[in-house]
Amino acid sequence: MNTEISDWGLIEYEKAWKRQEEWFDALVEAKQGGQAYVNHIIMCQHPAVYTLGRSGKEGNMLLGEEQLRRIGATLYHIDRGGDITFHGPGQLVCYPILNLEDYALGLRDYIHVLEEAVIRVCASYGIQAGRLEKATGVWLDAHSPRARKICAIGVRSSHFVTMHGLALNVNTDLRYFSYINPCGFVDKGVTSLQKELGREIDMEEVKTGLCRELLDLLSASRRKGE
Repeated sequence: MNTEISDWGLIEYEKAWKRQEEWFDALVEAKQGGQAYVNHIIMCQHPAVYTLGRSGKEGNMLLGEEQLRRIGATLYHIDRGGDITFHGPGQLVCYPILNLEDYALGLRDYIHVLEEAVIRVCASYGIQAGRLEKATGVWLDAHSPRARKICAIGVRSSHFVTMHGLALNVNTDLRYFSYINPCGFVDKGVTSLQKELGREIDMEEVKTGLCRELLDLLSASRRKGE
């Protein structure tokens, strides 16, 4: 079983979404047909874009179409779980397209793996991150009035095959989050590695660390299930 890493660089959201769907559909078809396939972990960044998940509320986007054009952003309604979030340059987006059965994972455990990988990356920079009950993603000071999100997670799964994934704020321009209720929350903040550490962070270094942690966690899960 192969797990291939792909780096799509800076790519328009719509183009990445279509390519994801093609790879997702190919994996599902191969799996159902008993044919060989490859699991993928995709890394990329997007130009400024907002995405609203299946269960999202339109009211969590605080701008109209003209205002969106003015700030150079677009809005997509997409087929993942979760509410509204922002993607932009300086944010590391990771799209695993995986057959979860290869790793002995259910969907809830898989999301836990995504969160754990980011928590470990944050720890490598001396940042203590964690989870917030009933709120998917990775948080800092989760159970305090200063709770702030550093990574959003939204996943689609069909036939135990996943797409979409996580968005980790590395050097993200956080002003874009002020135009939405991020992930539907009106009382919690958003942060980035750059904001927490007070310096720009090497994106390639974060990318390498996230890939390593994801592969380690997936391998451990697979061994555990054997």
